[in-house]
Amino acid sequence: MFVDTHCHLYQEYYDSIDEVIGRAQENHIKTFFVAGCDRKSNEEVMDLCEQYDSIYGCVGIHPENVESYVPQDIEFLNECVCNPKVIAIGEIGLDYHYTKENKEEQNILFERQLMLAEEYGLPVVIHSREATQDTIDILRKYPDVKGVIHSFSGSLEVAKIYIQMGYKLGINGVVTFKNSHLKELLPKVLDSIILETDSPYLTPHPYRGTRNEPKYVLDIAKFIAEYCDISLEELAQITEKNIKEIFKKC
Repeated sequence: MFVDTHCHLYQEYYDSIDEVIGRAQENHIKTFFVAGCDRKSNEEVMDLCEQYDSIYGCVGIHPENVESYVPQDIEFLNECVCNPKVIAIGEIGLDYHYTKENKEEQNILFERQLMLAEEYGLPVVIHSREATQDTIDILRKYPDVKGVIHSFSGSLEVAKIYIQMGYKLGINGVVTFKNSHLKELLPKVLDSIILETDSPYLTPHPYRGTRNEPKYVLDIAKFIAEYCDISLEELAQITEKNIKEIFKKC
């Protein structure tokens, strides 16, 4: 049995969440961590947590929303974290891919949410795109906060830095892409990974071009197990251990 530790099961992407969950469970995916990105999606995450025993929530303001969020959105996060099914602050972080002009604003928002995680003793789910050094520098200011580097695709050197800081690496369908070098790192960081899909994005090979779903965690797991020459059972044990180390509330 596996867990999809990062997905976005919003109504705008899927006609039937029931069917998505059913297909995943047929593939031995037992639990789903649904991540919010803004006020609307955070509200939807909270609703899903109430509706489904198998869903846990991560709430946060994504860096791409730095120019549109309002103080009330942060206040809402404060309300959410008291819910026992909210297990992390995320998806939060830095994204300099489209613009670096709002770096300062992104950094402020990032630190605000890290302070919230620190206050409540919650892990964080980190989005970092073309902002590795700034991400590391900011995370080092909060040594008591641990979490996951979502959709990790960096170098072995960067992976070791994050691991030394107490973070796990979220591995998704990118590892199956033919042009991805991520798989080459796996044997050296295997003890520090967890599995995710980032649904509806980053559908693994050979299903690229179709909408991603949590059911594909099994395909990602099979790819990793075969590449690292271990059994699915061993991989499940490794990832389950890492999930329990980070996400204390589930």
